[in-house]
Amino acid sequence: MIDETVRRIEELETQSASLVAVDAAEALAELADREFRSVEAFDRALERNSRALRQANESHAPLHTTQRRILEAVAESETDTVAGRAEALRSAVEDVVRRVETSKDRAGERAAELIDDGDALLTHENSSTVMAALEHALADGTEFDLYVTESRPRFLGRRTARRLAGRDGVDVTLIVDNAAGHVLGECDRVFVGMNCLIDDTVYNRIGTYQIATAAADSDVPLTVVAASAKFVGGEFSFTNTDRAPSEVLREPADGFGAANPGYDATPLRLVDAIATEDDVIKF
Repeated sequence: MIDETVRRIEELETQSASLVAVDAAEALAELADREFRSVEAFDRALERNSRALRQANESHAPLHTTQRRILEAVAESETDTVAGRAEALRSAVEDVVRRVETSKDRAGERAAELIDDGDALLTHENSSTVMAALEHALADGTEFDLYVTESRPRFLGRRTARRLAGRDGVDVTLIVDNAAGHVLGECDRVFVGMNCLIDDTVYNRIGTYQIATAAADSDVPLTVVAASAKFVGGEFSFTNTDRAPSEVLREPADGFGAANPGYDATPLRLVDAIATEDDVIKF
């Protein structure tokens, strides 16, 4: 299961950073069911497999932070038997998964409070925390219009549009990515997710920076919705993902290159607020 999870993460079969973190945590729990001759052997296997999961995608901050939390919890369990270590691992994984799911939902709940009845919103790609915000707003009876970018080249925004299609209280319009600036004049707020925040820079799905700059020029506030696990310090170095050119071109490039970066960087000066499970941080 761990090897298969590493493969899925490497091939980016799971889009959401929080879902990647949960998938990796649950895979690591497999070690609790294996047999080890000593505590030292268990600890070595735990560190080795956690490292493999983290290295499968070095752009996902929640994957890094949740794996470190699991390792630290097991190390601090002060058990001196393999059975005790295994139980500490199961408990740490359960705690991490619960915190990821709870924080994502709570961040969405706080962000939903920023949506007023009748607002026109713009969102990019298919952030699970932004989806939580929109779901909470609808559950509260708030009605709004929603523009969703296609989010090429993998068309992640189509998932958002399809999920909300036909729902009472929301009128969804799917737009091509380059139309974001065109519709911003009709919008009251932009919602985007976040891969991670390092210093004064938000790293998120490619296209976020262009939307942020256009929103700032149009005086439309941009809100990032993210769990606090995505706030990372100096121990994490963001590495962008260069995706396959085949996602952009059906035929091979002949005499030219095809760049397909996964993420871009948006300075905090273009962000109005970040909604986390703890608070809405204004800038």
